[in-house]
Amino acid sequence: MADDARFEAEDGLDARRVAAILQAVEAEDRAALARLLQPMHPADVADLLEQISAEERGALLALGAGEIDGEILSEISDSIREEVIEALPPAVVAEAMRDLDTDDVVDILEDLEEPAQEAILSTLDTADRLAVEQALAYPEYSAGRLMQREVVTAPAHWTVGEMIDHLRRAETLPDQFYHVILVDPRMKPVGYVTLGRMLSARREVPLQAIVEESFRTITADDAEADVAYLFNQYHLISCPVVDAYGRLVGVITIDDAMNVLDEEHQEDMLRMAGVSDDASVSDGVFETLKGRLPWLFVNLLAANLAAFVISRFEATISAVVVLAALMPIVASMGGNAGTQSLTVAVRALATRDLTSSNALRVVRREATVGLLNGMVFAALMGMVGWLVFGWALLGVVLGVAMIINLLVAALAGVVVPLTMNKLGADPALASGTFVTTVTDVVGFFAFLGLATWMLI
Repeated sequence: MADDARFEAEDGLDARRVAAILQAVEAEDRAALARLLQPMHPADVADLLEQISAEERGALLALGAGEIDGEILSEISDSIREEVIEALPPAVVAEAMRDLDTDDVVDILEDLEEPAQEAILSTLDTADRLAVEQALAYPEYSAGRLMQREVVTAPAHWTVGEMIDHLRRAETLPDQFYHVILVDPRMKPVGYVTLGRMLSARREVPLQAIVEESFRTITADDAEADVAYLFNQYHLISCPVVDAYGRLVGVITIDDAMNVLDEEHQEDMLRMAGVSDDASVSDGVFETLKGRLPWLFVNLLAANLAAFVISRFEATISAVVVLAALMPIVASMGGNAGTQSLTVAVRALATRDLTSSNALRVVRREATVGLLNGMVFAALMGMVGWLVFGWALLGVVLGVAMIINLLVAALAGVVVPLTMNKLGADPALASGTFVTTVTDVVGFFAFLGLATWMLI
């Protein structure tokens, strides 16, 4: 009991807490497991389920199914969510779904197979099921999938007092809402009022007198990436969603928009590394292999291209053996410089700071930086060639190759993602592989070509 009390006073998920939970599971001590799980935040319970093995997860869910609620299911990674839901009794899943807003239910359902979707939909009330099915009818990754249907509205002519009285009489309200949305008789939103401004105003003040200047609407078919950008760019805390006729159909809140932004950042990071954008530490061997193998194959082709370039200079390398030791320096410096430029460009494209209007200026800047970097390291490597190897001309070859490769690397780092974006492809889609290929090929060709010309 003392250990339980200590865990209750601590936040987060550490090794001692995990060990205590697994010990309770192994001992089949349902009461101890409940005491350990109940004070934990849903996000920490979700992390626990993701971190333990499949066997441990199954045993925990069998023993402590009653401790799993809707908030936990909404926090669990997509990679294991279906497994967790299938392991829970239908009654537990049904109760968990009833506790969630429609946007959270949709988020859970859209990643499940159709039989699992139908099983969960059948447990919902008629009104909730209809709302969820309508949301699922919108395109994937759209605002319609992201919004919640529970909205607090008021006629545009109401006063603050009338709105407060209405809220006090309401039997149910959304768990989270930040604005009262003002609508006209056709249910078209015309403004919104924050709860803070409403509660600080006098009762006789018209709601239209305290509407927010930040008011705007989102169309249900808009891409969720555009929604996240809108929230981030204009510092929104919620935004009404309208249909093709401008009628209010839901609202998106800041927590959902920031989740999208976080997912976008994660996808960019994984794709730049040539990894599946839904990769997770809880994935099995086959899923991990399937996500990584294609881009490793692409990388193999790129490496063979670089090897082919090197093979064209076999006679030069045989005549000047020291070139073999220096080649990786030129190539790796180019690869690092290209990665620096690429990371900045992909991030700027994601945040829309890099657009067609400033692309040329950014390309010029990266070219200048690459050239200056090349000159700095050319001087250093020139000294290495002269002082270490006693061959001034070798230092010149090293220096010129370094300038060429760092210039090309900086240009490739920004031009490759810009080109992919222009073609409609994700600029983060393994751009690193293409940039590395360019820097390797150019680096080897420049270094060995100059050596053949100047040293042989």
